[in-house]
Amino acid sequence: MLQIGDIEITPWMMGLLAVLLLLIIWLLYRYIRGGGGKLQRVLDEIAFERLEKLIIPSADEGEIQVDHLLLTSQGLLILEIKEVEGIVFGSDKMQDWTVISDDRRYTFSNPQPALYDRIAAVRQIVRQVPVAGRVLFLDGAEFTKGVPGLVCSLDELAAEFGEPDKKAAKFKIEAFRPHWELINKAAL
Repeated sequence: MLQIGDIEITPWMMGLLAVLLLLIIWLLYRYIRGGGGKLQRVLDEIAFERLEKLIIPSADEGEIQVDHLLLTSQGLLILEIKEVEGIVFGSDKMQDWTVISDDRRYTFSNPQPALYDRIAAVRQIVRQVPVAGRVLFLDGAEFTKGVPGLVCSLDELAAEFGEPDKKAAKFKIEAFRPHWELINKAAL
């Protein structure tokens, strides 16, 4: 047992402190490596409102989940965020995309068809409002053989959907707001 002033530190407390320290180190690592701060800044810059983990009726039948739906000055934006480290090989027509990193190689399904389904589901609800979708790859991903459609980086997302004149954008946002409310009401 260790004593610091009037406080006795038991082995159980030392273990708890060690676990807390490891948790803090892991969270800092994830924040720095994942671009967490940059991602949050870009989303705050382009979105006037956001919904996450939204479940809405599918365009054909059933339900579909939208992980990130943003109200921007250009309309609604559906984001699918990929945290990938390494070189990504993918194209519009490939069924599976491959990631090669320093220590492993793996594949995942082309995210575009599912994104098109999400866009169709949102369009079915809002009708007249522009609806876009992007697959956002964070800074650890590199496309060396060309970037597929609907794929972007954080910088490209900010450039495409950023609004330099926030006052003028508020008028556009107010025009989209009734449709945004329709999405909120349609959420299951």
